[in-house]
Amino acid sequence: MQTAYELRVSNNISDLSKEKKSIWHSKKTVSDSSVYITYKGADLQSGTRYYWQVRVWDNHGRVSGWSQVAFWQTAFLSANEWKAKWIMQDTVKLASSEACPIFRKTFIVGKKIQSATAYISALGMYEAQINGKRIGDAFLTPGWTDYRKRIQYQVYDLTENINQGNNAIGVTLGNGWYAGFIGWGNHNHEYGKYTALLFQLEIRYTDGTSQIIVSDESWKSSTGSILSSEIYHGETIDNRYEKEGWTMPDYDDTKWMSVQIFPSPGIDLVATYNEPVRKHEQFKPVKVFKTPSGEQVIDFGQNLVGFVTVKISGKQGDKITIQHAEILDKAGNFYTKNLRSAKATDIYILKGEGTETFEPHFTFHGFRYIKIEGLQEEINPENFTAVALYSDLKPTGIFTTSNSLINQLQHNIQWGQKGNFLDVPTDCPQRNERLGWTGDAQVFSRTATFNMDVHNFFVKWLKDLALDQLPNGSVPHVIPNVLGKLAGSTGWADVATIVPMNMYLAYGDKQILSQQYNSMKAWVDYMTSQSKNNLWNTGSHYGDWLFYSPSVDDGGRAAVTDKYLIAQCFWAHSTQLLIDAATILGKTEDVLSYTTLLNTIKEAFNQEYVTPGGRLVSGTQTAYVLALQFDMLPLNLRDQAVERLVQNIKSYENHLTTGFLGTPYLCHVLNRFGKTSLAYKLLLQETYPSWLYPVKMGATTIWERWDGIKPDSTLQTPEMNSFNHYAYGAIGDWMYRVVAGINPEEDGPGYKKIRIQPYTDKELNNVSASLLTNYGTVSSSWNYGNDKFHFTVEIPVNTTASIFIPAKNSDSIKADGIPLNAVKELQVKGYENGFVIVTSGSGKYQFTVDQGEF
Repeated sequence: MQTAYELRVSNNISDLSKEKKSIWHSKKTVSDSSVYITYKGADLQSGTRYYWQVRVWDNHGRVSGWSQVAFWQTAFLSANEWKAKWIMQDTVKLASSEACPIFRKTFIVGKKIQSATAYISALGMYEAQINGKRIGDAFLTPGWTDYRKRIQYQVYDLTENINQGNNAIGVTLGNGWYAGFIGWGNHNHEYGKYTALLFQLEIRYTDGTSQIIVSDESWKSSTGSILSSEIYHGETIDNRYEKEGWTMPDYDDTKWMSVQIFPSPGIDLVATYNEPVRKHEQFKPVKVFKTPSGEQVIDFGQNLVGFVTVKISGKQGDKITIQHAEILDKAGNFYTKNLRSAKATDIYILKGEGTETFEPHFTFHGFRYIKIEGLQEEINPENFTAVALYSDLKPTGIFTTSNSLINQLQHNIQWGQKGNFLDVPTDCPQRNERLGWTGDAQVFSRTATFNMDVHNFFVKWLKDLALDQLPNGSVPHVIPNVLGKLAGSTGWADVATIVPMNMYLAYGDKQILSQQYNSMKAWVDYMTSQSKNNLWNTGSHYGDWLFYSPSVDDGGRAAVTDKYLIAQCFWAHSTQLLIDAATILGKTEDVLSYTTLLNTIKEAFNQEYVTPGGRLVSGTQTAYVLALQFDMLPLNLRDQAVERLVQNIKSYENHLTTGFLGTPYLCHVLNRFGKTSLAYKLLLQETYPSWLYPVKMGATTIWERWDGIKPDSTLQTPEMNSFNHYAYGAIGDWMYRVVAGINPEEDGPGYKKIRIQPYTDKELNNVSASLLTNYGTVSSSWNYGNDKFHFTVEIPVNTTASIFIPAKNSDSIKADGIPLNAVKELQVKGYENGFVIVTSGSGKYQFTVDQGEF
């Protein structure tokens, strides 16, 4: 355990050890806190790199050496430090062409450079180069925010990229989310009609002088090889129009146009907080074939999001068309009906000079298959590479079992997350939608925290949520909001309370709650304002979206569970989360007032939706799951509610019938009320509807619908049938926290205090999971073998853990081969519901229990 720390910060590496020249020196600070320490030094300066080191003392009196030097760099800390102007291409030229505009600027450097930093943003998307080399490796920059209110910029270190003498900057713009097609109904120009560029390069010389190169009237503009680019429809690149060498200093741009100054959009410019979108895994074809219809198709074996890089040669003017699809239809033909109006097509036209390489710049596709037209030769698989694009989030969680189908389910959950975490948490990545649906994000958010470090990702998105929240507190269906006044659906808008709390529990960052508190409170107050007689029974709601029903299927638009019953449950849940946040933040008055409100919400629920005998007006799995999960029922009615839920599940032969809102909690409720074996039956169910049914049907991501492909291999309605839609992947949270048993304690969030409590079942003989936390790796693995139960736990430094060992008593347990009671590092605290409870500090512990002692 850590007992103290010491931090030192300087703007010069050589001054770090010189206390008098420190920007901040914390001295020895007695504390066991080792994450989210607030900087308390001198005021920071813009555009400055700060170096820092830390050392710690432990509970054995030892002090560490100083850590390796790390650094952070500030961006602009005030708006007046922007000297650049927004520039755009001539509007007359733009009106007659869909081609992506390109911009160019040359400058001269005559002195030795100390540092060079570029600050770049765009209305639209940009890709920048300097002296023929790409600036950075991020894609889809500057990312998607509500461009009416704020826009991000990125900062790049170009110190090693600038030449003595002549230099050239080149930037290409695409429509992106800003000016392109977004939402439904062939709608574009949501934020603006024309793209624009903002560029500022600050060069500091070793002699103490500086130079600034900015976007202004001196830049020139033209068009190049990208004839059109849209997120939904794809990109057309004609290499015959490529302006070879246009980002090099010696290129002749005398025939290029002058630029126009774009009127300042008057929105906040903010430095990028979250990780950018980058290239990740690459896939080569696993199969090349002709469909029954004669289409030339490549199968990459994985439903992914990104694009295909193509290497090809041919005659000048040859046109290669590549369409993207997630699946083949029942007959084995290329299927794109579920993309709706999204064309998802890239077109490449050859210059005819040797081997040419193509890949899009400002679009992405959700696909496993591509159809190729126009190729004049046999397909060479080596010439096609599928590249995955997603936000560059650090992988953190591993979960494996002895069951190959469950392992594939975990794979599908992870790839559903990868494919939909492109700067915002989208619902799906392939059709004409790809929006930040709030319901999908809230049900999956806790699962997401296991698989990847999503702290920054959600902090950024939650800020947009707060900005897009309506004046009355209602939360739009999608964030950023491109659907106008559509807002306030229960279970969707509750993202405002659920995600901040999930992030706090996963990472222990109290600032998330403080930043989002007003938004959380506004949403609860909105529901309260819409209620009558303490019942929220007004408004339009999606309900238990895409639930299973054997007799009702109208595209998922009618939920059999009473929508107002659901609304009352989520009103209570969000109120409870607000109370929790207020308690953590020390807002005592709010705790008292909202506790009173919560009691009235639950009382009204029981009067309106519960019979005296405990039956709910909706007898569905989702109704009972939500009532039990959110503690809506008095204690004396809960056991019978559990039994009704159990009987409902059994009446469907151990199948779930839940939709988007009931599914995430279903197994949690069963486990909480002692029905773990039934929860396992649901998890391991292989026939429709179930989590493993899509796996058995060959899925490599999570589907939007339980039966996207029906048992007879026909397809669900194409208007809404995504095969990469992570919402039902929320079962992952139950797998990680219950099957593997890895949990943060609520009074020690971020895994400062850890609870390891696996609920085992011999249907899974072997389970292993690990999670990289801010403190290090926590792991839990268990298996049955040689008539013993084997349980291995790893606890990171500076944390404590409560370990729940499935056993009748402590005498039957051995730790590292010796009796548990003889291990001084482990303290037996008691016995509870079939578990011996042991507390520990950091370390790796191996427990064995005779199977007869369960």
